Order: sequence, then structure tokens, then C-alpha cells
Amino acid sequence: METKLTFPSGFWWGAASSGPQTEGWFGKRHENVMDKWYRVQRNDFFNGVGPDVASDFYHKYPEDFKLFREIGLNSFRTSIQWSRLIRDLETGEPDPEGVRFYRDMITAAKENGIELILNLHHFDLPDELLEKYGGWESKHVVDLFEKFAKTAFGLFGDDVKYWTTFNEPMVIPEAGYLYGFHYPKYSGKGKEAAQIVYNINLASAKAIRAFRESGKDGEIGIILNLTPAYPRSDSREDTEAARLVDGFFNRSYLDPAVKGEFPKDVVEVLEKDGVLPAWTQEELDLIRNNTVDFLGVNYYHPKRVRAAEQADREQWKDWMPDWYGVEWEWPEARINPYRGWEIYPKAMYDIAKNVQDNYGNIKWFVSENGMGVEGEEKYRKADGSIEDDYRIDFYKEHLEQLHKAIEEGSNCIGYHPWTAMDCWSWNNAYKNRYGFIAVDLNDQSRTIKKSGRWFREVSDSNGFTIEEKKYLIDYQAQLMAYHA
Repeated sequence: METKLTFPSGFWWGAASSGPQTEGWFGKRHENVMDKWYRVQRNDFFNGVGPDVASDFYHKYPEDFKLFREIGLNSFRTSIQWSRLIRDLETGEPDPEGVRFYRDMITAAKENGIELILNLHHFDLPDELLEKYGGWESKHVVDLFEKFAKTAFGLFGDDVKYWTTFNEPMVIPEAGYLYGFHYPKYSGKGKEAAQIVYNINLASAKAIRAFRESGKDGEIGIILNLTPAYPRSDSREDTEAARLVDGFFNRSYLDPAVKGEFPKDVVEVLEKDGVLPAWTQEELDLIRNNTVDFLGVNYYHPKRVRAAEQADREQWKDWMPDWYGVEWEWPEARINPYRGWEIYPKAMYDIAKNVQDNYGNIKWFVSENGMGVEGEEKYRKADGSIEDDYRIDFYKEHLEQLHKAIEEGSNCIGYHPWTAMDCWSWNNAYKNRYGFIAVDLNDQSRTIKKSGRWFREVSDSNGFTIEEKKYLIDYQAQLMAYHA
């Protein structure tokens, strides 16, 4: 028995990527924080591979957009690098070479019938602003971001209809200030992290205001990694812990973006613990009056949360979200062994229903979802292509849950897996590959994977067929076998 899952007319069948992860350093006016990290601490990066060349999208974008059409993409989400577009970070004056590159890239996308969604910040703050002002701890940097956004809208707003302000803004304080796995690699700085969360919300609102004041015909949103927090048990302690973890890591951006206000339960905790960010009523009004037109949602894995114990609290000298709830490993979880992430497709449905029921059913799209696998050459066929059935089945499971939510009224307009082609992934470099298209780092050649051919069929038919025995490959077992 087969069932055809059909998606709404005009659905975005696309993919996601970013400027700093694909373009390489060529012609850039400034270093961003990731460039700096690689330059000063190369041993942090898998096999010592950095962003100097990346996937060479800077030179290869004309042929890449042709390949994107070949695999059925009708849309593509990438980013403009602040460090490439802007010559003078204080004034927002553009760099001519940066303008030329992005203008030519936008033209190539149009020529291939691909709708661009352009993002303004993908973990790539110019390093100069971190060194001079403390990065996102500074409201001066907020104002400089607004100038950058105005420049981008003025240059490209007539040709690009869809914009987003930030990608996964929570990762900036989480990875850089709470747990120290992204540059500047601080840990335990909860008070600073809370201020950064606020400042980035303010920066996003200022960019949204600037877009609307520009008079450009289009829409603007934000891309959030909404990671559902599931309690270990139905005890009051665990459910409260999961609620507060969700509040800090999800709703601290979701609520201001859509509702124009910060979640009251989070504000109460921050105020009680003496780490409430510095803000003004004028700033709060600005956030309230500049909410998004749409949401991008990145989803890879859930959080499993238990109530914090005394030992968890004692681990941190100063305020941390871990004072209230910490992650734990669900014994029944299916795991991608290469990333260590739980595979839980039902969370896609839960996210969709949360946005539908609690956020006015705002228009949204899946802006990232994917499976990273190390050593994909072991799945290579004689013709050179990668037979990544595990990735196809991963997508099928998540799309089935998404389709169910859409049938129940969720206002989802697209699905953009991570990523179109294998790309550089911060300190993981190219350890785990995600793309529909394989990239050979020796000669930068491209080869479409089996998943890319499958995605073309999905895009052409605006859906796919689910068999009674849905997933013929137990891809977790397959990956585990190779991993062992």
C-alpha cells in the first residue's frame, strides 16, 4: 500500500547554506570571528581545514546554481557576509568587490529560477568588533549591524524579496559564552549571555525597522533553532526544568520576534537572580513594534531535560541556565553516531504545532534539517556518486511529520535541508558531510549524491510516496555498523 504526500502549491523545495561556510576568504575586507579563530588556533579544526577556500562558492557559484536546479531547488537560503560587504564597519560604507560579488551571485540565482532568502548574520561577526567593543555585549555593535543591514537593503532590496536578520542567534551566547565550544570560547558567563540575547533581539528589531523604512517590496524574518525540550518525567521538577530551558533557549528569541515581548517566566528568573539585561523602555517599544513577517526554523535534534541537582549548580560559580535544568540522555534514543545527536522526527510535528497554536500560525519554513555523516566515501558507487539512502530516509521521516502538521493547518511554506553541497562547518570543518552534492576538497569538483536525485523527484512532484513499510533501510543500524 502506498500513500502520496502532496505539499501546498508553491512550496519552497530548497536548501540552506551560508556565506562564511561556502565562499572562502577571497577578496574579503575583514576577518570574522571564525576566520580569526582558525588563524590563531588551527588545531581546534578537524584535520586543520579552515575557511580559507571552503567550498569555493565565491568562484563556482555560476555552475553551482545550475547544479542546484538540476537537483530541483526552487529556492536557496544563504547569507551576506558583513565582513565581505562592508568596507567601513563604523559607517556602513560598502566594499565595491563585495557589492560586485553579491550582485553577480543574485543575478545567477535569478537566471536559474531560484528564489533567494538572504540572511544577514550567520555566526560571522567581524572580529574587529569583538576586539574593540566586546562584540554582541555592546549596543554600539547593535547600531553598526543596523547600518550594515541598511546598506544591504539599499543595494539588493530591489532584487531580493526575502530577508532574515540572524541565523540561530542563540548559538552565539550558548556556544561562545556559556559552554565555550565556539570562539571566543568563554564558558560560565551567564550574565553576559543574557545581555547578548537581549542585544541581538534589539539588533534584529532595528534591522526589521530599517527594512520597512527602506520601502522595499519584500518580507523579513529571523531563523531560529527551535529545539524542543522534553522533560525526563512528568514530575513537577522535571517539567518545570524543561519549561525554563525552553524559555531561555527557544522563547527568548521566538517571543520577541513574533510577539514583540520577552517571556515573562524567563524575565522573572533573570530578575530574581540579578542578571536581567540592561534595557530601556524605548528599546522595548522598538522590539514590540518591529516583529517578523515570517520565521525560519532549524531543527536537528531535541533536548531531553531533567531538573538540576545540587552538583549541577555547584559546577558553575556564576549564573547559568544549568542552575535550573540540564540535558540528559534518553536511553531509548536513536542516535546518529557521527554527530552524537538524537534522531527524533516527531519533534518536527511538535514544532509546527507550537508555532501554529501559540504564535498566531505565522508563516514559516524549515530553514535547516539534516544528517551529517563522516567518511561518506564508503557509500560511493562505481560512477562516483554517494549512495546516501540514510539521508533520504532521514528526510522522509521528518517530511512525513511536517506533512501531518500542514494537513492540520500549520502555515509552513517550505523545506530547506542543510545543505545544498558539502560545506565547511566551523571547527568540525568537513568531518561530517551534509550536502545533496559532494565536494572533493582536492580539486573542488562536485558530484550529485543519490539524495540529490531523489530531491529532484520530490520537487518535481511536490511530494513523495510513503510505502507501507516506509523506510526500507534501518539507517541508524547501517550507520552504526560502519561507524563500528
